[in-house]
Amino acid sequence: MPHNLISRSRKDTITLTVLDSGRVNAWRKRLTAAQRDWLEQTGFSGRPGGWAMLPNQKGGVEGAVFVTGKDTDMWSWSTLAARLPKGSYRIAGRVSKAMANDAALGWGLASYEFTRYRAARVTRPDLVWPADADQAAIRQMLDATTLLRDLINIPAEDLGPSELTGEARKVGRKYKARVRVIAGDALLKANYPMIHMVGRASDDAPRLIDMRWGTKGPLVTLVGKGVCFDTGGLDLKPAAGMLRMKKDMGGAAHALALGQLIMAAKLPVRLRVLIGAVENAVAGNAYRPWDVLQTRKGITVENANTDAEGRLVIGDCLAEASREKPDMLLDFATLTGAARVAVGTGLAAVFANDDKLYADLEKQGAATSDPMWRLPLHKPYRKLLDSKVADISSASDGPFGGAITAALFLQEFVDDDVPWAHFDIMAWNTGNLPGRPTGGEAQGLRAAFGAIKAQFG
Repeated sequence: MPHNLISRSRKDTITLTVLDSGRVNAWRKRLTAAQRDWLEQTGFSGRPGGWAMLPNQKGGVEGAVFVTGKDTDMWSWSTLAARLPKGSYRIAGRVSKAMANDAALGWGLASYEFTRYRAARVTRPDLVWPADADQAAIRQMLDATTLLRDLINIPAEDLGPSELTGEARKVGRKYKARVRVIAGDALLKANYPMIHMVGRASDDAPRLIDMRWGTKGPLVTLVGKGVCFDTGGLDLKPAAGMLRMKKDMGGAAHALALGQLIMAAKLPVRLRVLIGAVENAVAGNAYRPWDVLQTRKGITVENANTDAEGRLVIGDCLAEASREKPDMLLDFATLTGAARVAVGTGLAAVFANDDKLYADLEKQGAATSDPMWRLPLHKPYRKLLDSKVADISSASDGPFGGAITAALFLQEFVDDDVPWAHFDIMAWNTGNLPGRPTGGEAQGLRAAFGAIKAQFG
């Protein structure tokens, strides 16, 4: 994917003046009368986010201006990249390192387009790499975000559990990570019974993908929900509810992309990525409501609803992850509609058993335009998961607090002394904005990488 970032100016490169909104009036006074008239006629406001092209005396282009303010972030630069005329631009002088990185990342993301099934249609101007931008880090983030978005956007016909496994192997080969895969009935022998039961009705066998990288340092473990398509199982979804279910492996895409970032940056950690890759299909051997499931944890689960399958898949992965007592455990999942009701589609709902871990994530999210909102692991709601026949029910039988009860279910598989955060994400842009086209989207990726780098890097 081209990122429209170039290493040097061309003959026709246009100078882009970046102005804080408080300096606009003083800057105007230095312009010619013709240029001031031009700005007035074109409706240039001078407010943050505003931009304009400046003419020279010969009727050509002398330069461009972009106004910034306290709320200018990477997406402001994506918007600018989508609005400026074609050509190439370079920022005049120097801006702060943070702004240089925001400009490069926002500009690069504005060029993203999913092109697996058709030729590219999006065209964007080029930007000369801003001085002080961390080019290696920006490229790594653009590559990881492209991987994540592409994986989510691929339809289930072309990205089932076997193809998702192939994509994980590609990432592993690139960074010399060790990838082990347990598939089909071998999951029962290896004691991953919930992953097996959820995926056994598909003709593409369920899998556990287990990637390891690094031999020294703290252990960081990432878990991803890899439900490549979710029919709802025997509790079948209606057509409208099934429409976007190719994105139900969005958690796996996040875990792979975050793992790639860690490896590309060569962080001094031991990395483990665990993905339960399944299709929740309907067949004669599909699991049923009120079946009692065995688990890797050793507890029994009464299945409340076959459309609450993601937590079962993640549960086995979390139990295995906890066995090694990682220094940080993060899981990503497109888990509940209740989280979307609570925080909408643009925020990651995050649960954490460790206040410092969440504080680090929230701080990095604010710094990287990657917002999140903490929801509580409210212990009194645990009784809503009580079962009369098993150790725990997979879901509450009531209509309220569904994201919280799902997180409490997952917490049953995490040891109390393991710092853990659970991201319940949409992983999808429902609208079309510069840098954020309709389709797969990263939520929590930049925040999580920033927190891992800050703590261990």
